[in-house]
Amino acid sequence: MVKQREPAQRRVPARVVTGLALVVLAVVLAVENRGLVEIRLLVPVVTLPLWTALAGMLIIGVVVGLLVGRPRK
Repeated sequence: MVKQREPAQRRVPARVVTGLALVVLAVVLAVENRGLVEIRLLVPVVTLPLWTALAGMLIIGVVVGLLVGRPRK
């Protein structure tokens, strides 16, 4: 007798689920933090939305993390 295969159910990888959850959280964070804040950059005072300041700090943190975590030759 030949066994018939059942249709394979595709599982979503955990990385995809985690990535989507982080994207949703980032969007919620940006939407909820639209208020203007004043940030002093040494001398000038800059007024911008809080989400922009948070995104800028995230980018700076990622760059620093990549530079510091890079293996030395």
